[in-house]
Amino acid sequence: MQGPLESLEQWDDFVKDRYDPTRAKEEFRQHTPDAPSVVKEFYRQNHANQTVDFVLQKKREFTSLDKKRMGVWEAMEYLNTLVDDSDPDTDLSQIEHLLQTSEAIRKDGKPRWFILAGLVHDLGKILCLWGEPQWAVVGDTFPVGCAWSDKIVYHDYFAANPDARIPEYQTRLGIYSEGGGLYKVHLSWGHDEYMYHVTRDYLPEEALYMIRYHSF
Repeated sequence: MQGPLESLEQWDDFVKDRYDPTRAKEEFRQHTPDAPSVVKEFYRQNHANQTVDFVLQKKREFTSLDKKRMGVWEAMEYLNTLVDDSDPDTDLSQIEHLLQTSEAIRKDGKPRWFILAGLVHDLGKILCLWGEPQWAVVGDTFPVGCAWSDKIVYHDYFAANPDARIPEYQTRLGIYSEGGGLYKVHLSWGHDEYMYHVTRDYLPEEALYMIRYHSF
């Protein structure tokens, strides 16, 4: 697109031209043996290194929110240098992805807090700013401290995770109790949990659920 937008309808036409409306939902997020090698390597490292100890360490390190102050657009511009290695469907820049998400929500007539959540949902990827590897920032998330579901993509890669040799972590409930609530479950560390802590005092509860669990 050349030049500034003159109307929201112009944006809608631009988006319509870029995407195949006939593509079935089942064709997305296909983590198959034929997926790009960078995606499979990402999950190999992710599944081998996301242990209970690692997750708790990262929560202590980053949820104090004392690293840096950034505006929303400043964070988006930084992320424009990042291509998510875990995504088999797109190599769009992060600004394109965030605008695509928030504009689709707007077009669906959702409330303003919903649109804002769509715009900022991935800004936690600025963890890469402090040298965090992508396997500790992006990708699908999963509970740690209990047996890994066989529905998790590339489940076989968990064989290299040290927690596989801790019996307490390899039962259905693991370190948790039945009916204890999702908020007590430690998920693999990444941008979702970090951005939840950044926004928890500013957005409604529904938005916080969207941000915290959108990769789960």
